[in-house]
Amino acid sequence: MRLRVSNPPPKPLLIWDGECDFCRLWIERWRESTGGNVDYAIYQEAAGRFPEISIEQFKRSMVFIEPDGKVFFAAEAIYRSLGHRASRKWLAWSYDHLPGFAAISETGYNFIARHRNLAAAVTRLLSGKDVRPPTYFWARRWFLRTLGVIYLIAFVSLWVQVDGLIGSDGMSPVNQFLPAVRAQLGRGAYTFLPTLCWFDFSNGFLHFLCGGGVVLSLLLVFGVAPALSLVALFIFYLSLTIAGQIFLNFQWDVLLLETGFLSIFLAPWQLRPTGLIWWPGSSPPATAAPVSSAGLFLLKFLLFKLMLMSGVVKLTSGDDSWWSLTALDYHYWSQPLPTVFGWWADKSPEWFKHFSVGVCLVVEIVVPFLIWAPRRPRLIAAGLMIFLQLVIGLTGNYCFFNLLTIALCLLLFDDAAVRIPRLREAGRARTISAPGGRALPDRLCSYAAVAVIIVTLPINAWLIFSAFKPQARPPRALAKLYEQLEAFRILNGYGLFRVMTKDRDEIIIEGSADGMDWLPYEFKWKPGDVKGAPGWCAPHQPRLDWQMWFAALETPGGNSWLVGLIFRLLQGSHDVSGLLARNPFPDKPPRYIRAMFYRYRFTTVNELRQTGAWWKRQELREYLPAISLDQLQ
Repeated sequence: MRLRVSNPPPKPLLIWDGECDFCRLWIERWRESTGGNVDYAIYQEAAGRFPEISIEQFKRSMVFIEPDGKVFFAAEAIYRSLGHRASRKWLAWSYDHLPGFAAISETGYNFIARHRNLAAAVTRLLSGKDVRPPTYFWARRWFLRTLGVIYLIAFVSLWVQVDGLIGSDGMSPVNQFLPAVRAQLGRGAYTFLPTLCWFDFSNGFLHFLCGGGVVLSLLLVFGVAPALSLVALFIFYLSLTIAGQIFLNFQWDVLLLETGFLSIFLAPWQLRPTGLIWWPGSSPPATAAPVSSAGLFLLKFLLFKLMLMSGVVKLTSGDDSWWSLTALDYHYWSQPLPTVFGWWADKSPEWFKHFSVGVCLVVEIVVPFLIWAPRRPRLIAAGLMIFLQLVIGLTGNYCFFNLLTIALCLLLFDDAAVRIPRLREAGRARTISAPGGRALPDRLCSYAAVAVIIVTLPINAWLIFSAFKPQARPPRALAKLYEQLEAFRILNGYGLFRVMTKDRDEIIIEGSADGMDWLPYEFKWKPGDVKGAPGWCAPHQPRLDWQMWFAALETPGGNSWLVGLIFRLLQGSHDVSGLLARNPFPDKPPRYIRAMFYRYRFTTVNELRQTGAWWKRQELREYLPAISLDQLQ
C-alpha cells in the first residue's frame, strides 16, 4: 500500500535536499514550470512535519506529497509534481502505463542521486547557473528588427533594377510574361503564379510594390504592427519574386519568403511599439507579448534545415572535391561575384584551404544538431554558424543571404544568455507558459503555428531526407501536398554549391557600329576589365551580373533572357543600359552585338604587382555570333 501522511499539506508539496546543488538548479526550473500549483521545501526544514517519512528516505530521494496525504518518491515524485502543469501530464501517465518507462526512470534517477556532484557539474557545463525554461524576448525583438532591415535591403536593391529587369522596356517584361502564361494555362495561371501583378503589371505597379515594401519594412524595424507588416511584406515580396521570373529565382529569395512567412507566427499581434529599443542588461517591457514556442520552433527548424541540407548535399552530389577537401582550391575565383578578400583568400596555403573545407562541412552538418541542445552548446553552435556566414560574406557577394542566416542564429540566444533580467512573477504570467493570459490574437497565432508544424513537418523531413538520398522519390500524397504549397515558396530545399564550379568562363558582350570595330559593355560587378578589382556590393544584389555567371554555364539557347538583353541594347533602352557600368554607345545604339567567351583566372601576387591586373583571361570562342536588330524583330 502507498504511504500516506497524517498531516498532509494544503497544496501539493515537493521536498528536496537543500544541500544538493543539482537539486537546487532544477528546483528553480520546476518551480517556474508549475507556477503556483506546487509548493517546494527543503527536508532540513520540512521533515519534522512528516514523521511517517524517515530522514534517510529524505536524503535518498525527493518526496512529493499530495493534499490527500499520498506520498511519492524519486522519479515518480518529480513526474507527479510536474503533472500539475497541463503540458507535463504525459510524464505521470507514461510512468503508470508505458512498459519499462518507470524502471528506466528510476534507474536514471538513482544513478544521478549517487553522483549528484557530477550531475551538477555537467548541468552547469551545459546550461550555466540558470536551467529555468528559457525566454526569448530579446531574440524575438532583434530578430524581427533585423528581418525588417533585410526586407528593406531586398526591396531597395530590387527597386533600382526592376525597370531594366522586368519593366516594359526591360529584358523580360512582366507585361508580356504574365499574359503569355494566362493564355497557356487559363484560370490555373492565378494559382500557379500567385502574384498581385495579375491586377496590374505596369511599371508603376512594380514601383508601388517596391515602395510599399520599403514602407512596410520600416514599420517592422520600428515595431509598428509587426505581425500585420509581415503578412503584407510576404505578399509583396512573393508578388515581385514571381513577377521577377529567373531574376528572382535565387535561394536567398525563397529563404526570405520562408523566413518571412514563419515569422508571422512569432511576431506579437500589437499595433503600437512597446519599448522600442532595449539592450542587454535591461528588462523587456512589462507589456511585451509572450513569445510563441511553436513559432520559435518553426524558425529554429528552418535554420536547422538550411544548414544541414547545405552541408549534406555537398557530400551526396557526387562531387569529389568536397570529399577530398579541395573545393576551396576552385571556389574563390570561380564563384559568381568574388570580393577582393576572396582574391587574397585564394592565395592562402593549400593545407589551410583544405582545413577550411573541413570546418565548413562540420559547421553545416554536425553543428546544426546543437540547435536543440542546452544553452551553452546552443550558443557555441550559434557562434560557429555566424562565424561561417561572416567568412563567406567576406570573400564573396551573396547579397542578403549571410545576413538572413545570421538573423536566424539570433533566435538561439535566450534572455539569460544575453543577461536580460527575467520578468517578475506578474510579468511571467503572460509568457507562453500561461497561454490563458495571452491576448486572443496571440493565442490564435500560436494555435496556427502548431497547425503549420503538423502540415509542414512531414514535407520538411522529406526535404532533409532528399539531401541524403537525392534520387529518392517522395510518397504520392506528400508530393501532391508539396505541389500545392510550392507556388508560395514557404517550403524549400537548400544547398548552395552542391557541385563546385571548377572553371570560370565569362561572357563579354561587345557592340559595333560597322561589324569591324568592337567595343565591350562593362558590367558593374562581374569580371570584365582584367584590371578591375573584385568589388563588394553585398547586401545589394546586382541581379543581371549574377545571371551572367549562370549564363556562362549554359548554351545561348538556355538563356532566353539574354536575347532580351541584346534586343534592348540594340534598341538603346536606358532602363537596361542603366544596369551596366559603361555603355560604349551612349548616344546611338550599335548596329551589331555579339558575345565572346573567355576563361578567367585570378592573377598571382607577382602578376598583380607587375601588371596591376587582378584577373588574367584567355579568349576561347564566340559565344553568340553578331546579331542585328532586324534579325530579332
